[in-house]
Amino acid sequence: MFYMQKFLFLLLTLVLLGPLGIDLYLPAIPAIAKGLNSAEAIIQSSISLFILVMGLGQLIAGPLVDRYGRRPIAIIGVIVYLVGAIVAATAETAFMFMFSRVIQGLAVCCTSVVVFSSVRDRMSGDDAARAYGFLNGTLNIIPALAPLIGGLIAQFLGWRAPFWALCGYSLLILALVLFKLPETRPADTQSGGLPFKQYARILFNKRFITFAAVNAGAMGMALTYVSLAPTVLMSQAGLTPFEFSLVFGANGFWIMAVSFIANRIIQKVGRPVCLASGALLMFLGCAGLVAGLTLIAPEQQHATWLYMLPVASACAGLAFLIGPATSYALEPFSNEAGVASALVGSVQMAGGALFGFIAMALPLQPKLSLALVMLAGGCLALLARRASKKSAGRLTRLG
Repeated sequence: MFYMQKFLFLLLTLVLLGPLGIDLYLPAIPAIAKGLNSAEAIIQSSISLFILVMGLGQLIAGPLVDRYGRRPIAIIGVIVYLVGAIVAATAETAFMFMFSRVIQGLAVCCTSVVVFSSVRDRMSGDDAARAYGFLNGTLNIIPALAPLIGGLIAQFLGWRAPFWALCGYSLLILALVLFKLPETRPADTQSGGLPFKQYARILFNKRFITFAAVNAGAMGMALTYVSLAPTVLMSQAGLTPFEFSLVFGANGFWIMAVSFIANRIIQKVGRPVCLASGALLMFLGCAGLVAGLTLIAPEQQHATWLYMLPVASACAGLAFLIGPATSYALEPFSNEAGVASALVGSVQMAGGALFGFIAMALPLQPKLSLALVMLAGGCLALLARRASKKSAGRLTRLG
């Protein structure tokens, strides 16, 4: 038992590389843009770029982990992550900074696949479920705490400091992986090439793409909110990096609470009701943002609550959508769950990143861009709700 706890803690340190690579520098986005003589919109898009690379990279990282083993890919991933952090910390141009996001996105897709493959190698049944719950639960805490830590570091030491902090963390993790991470790949692991035909067949399955698109819309809303929040709350509303971190963190804890509630009531109300509820909450968020822009006097439109209340509604919608949509998407593929699961994650992240890129590229003010993504997310959820009427399947309660 003690050995397994140490093993899970080691995997936890690896899985944190992803959220830390995004959330730690959020409060510093305006300062990064100023320091690199770049538009804030470009630096904001680095978050979507990170997620896009991470999402697409998983489709390649999975077969690599099976072919070469968990430990070698983990070592390579941490080293690449360290290089990306150094490039970001020493960046002199926006292009160099964006390139650092690509490097770290590639690194995280490797370490993430290693983590969840290692759990699958060593555990099964209830033990594996608890392990995944522990790892995912911790991931939900990071968006609440990392911006606060990153905001304090950036406020006192400058915008480059959070990336030097990531360098230090990477070196610590590299030492742990080198000396403590065992190889867990089973001897009979099949390691073929990239299953392109399998990916294509699942991706063009109408049911799969209908429900996977819900996750993409929900992730797109979250990414657009995260990317635009520094501009709305700091550049426009005038919050300090520390104040921004408190507001952003409070919403992170709100998402955790709603996710807990959603997981507890899904068995009672059913997945179709959850999809409809998620769509309604997305629409309410959209309506709230539009109302704030059209019904409130211009000099009062930058109030923090006018932005965060609609965001809280849409984030609650996300909590009701992800679980049901994922289970519906994967149900027909029990005999190829690994490949289908990787594809769901890829569609969620890459599709969400695409939504984020489009929203930030539109010549609209940030709140309206976010409102449009909420509208799209709600519409995709309604389409999935309609498709769920034709989808049979049993629901297993999580947690």
